[in-house]
Amino acid sequence: MAQNTLNGVYRLQNAREMEAAFEFSGDGKFQFYFVYGAADRFANGTYSMEGNTLKLNSNKKPGTDFTVIRESKSGKGYTVVLSAPQANLVAGVVTGICLVGQEKIMQESDSKGIIHFDAPACDKIYLQHQIFPDVLTLIKDLGNDNNYFEAGLNEVCMQVSFMGIDFTLNEDTLTCLPNYFLPMPDIRFVRED
Repeated sequence: MAQNTLNGVYRLQNAREMEAAFEFSGDGKFQFYFVYGAADRFANGTYSMEGNTLKLNSNKKPGTDFTVIRESKSGKGYTVVLSAPQANLVAGVVTGICLVGQEKIMQESDSKGIIHFDAPACDKIYLQHQIFPDVLTLIKDLGNDNNYFEAGLNEVCMQVSFMGIDFTLNEDTLTCLPNYFLPMPDIRFVRED
């Protein structure tokens, strides 16, 4: 019979220069931390077990790393101007994705935190931080005909939503496939005694 709760600390194994761990309580709650250079991350929330599949429900709402501050029609193409409390948090580290039908155009922010798509049309625009990756944030949807956007980086970017990331429990080891947050192979969190 599969267990429906976890209890204890599960620590990331075989990851050089990186430390991460989950702490699960028997009442269905979890805490998570991740340390890798300047990219400290954390999460907390609830979890559930479906057979041997662990599903995390983080308190962070997915797709909320950026907020549109202002938008208008201005110039040609599509421009996103990013802001953050520290300019280096948006300079060269944010990827913009412009979708035109099935075509995907990707562009990184420049040294001033600006992303420009020299495209005559763009159905949707998404943003994702490269140092603090999580679920994409929708900036422009199909019904929005603006082409100039100012967007601010939210503090919540330090958290992880875990949306779409399921873990498999096998004895005392949690594994998952490479994903937007942990893109490396052989992801294993092992329970500490």
